[in-house]
Amino acid sequence: MAAKFTSDAEFVGEVLNSPEPVIVDFTADWCPPCKVIAPFLDEIAVELRGRARIIKLDVDANPYTTTQYGVRSMPTLMIFKSGEPISMTVGAAPKARLLEWINSAI
Repeated sequence: MAAKFTSDAEFVGEVLNSPEPVIVDFTADWCPPCKVIAPFLDEIAVELRGRARIIKLDVDANPYTTTQYGVRSMPTLMIFKSGEPISMTVGAAPKARLLEWINSAI
């Protein structure tokens, strides 16, 4: 299952109330580095099935959540565990580095 999109309205249910860790990809259609890592995140979402989920949030369509978490650059990835952000990284990275970062946090 590839990473799915969420919205400001669904964020609490999809991310903060999730029983498993959630990696949130704060992304934008106009962001070239976001497009570079999108296929990596879809592959990682499949590899992490049952351990964690990946959720994408379009920053332009969802300004409330974007502002609430102080996201200023895209892509920004945050890992949420038990409703709290526990780790963050900004910018594009190779799949192996993204997976290493996620595995070290969850």
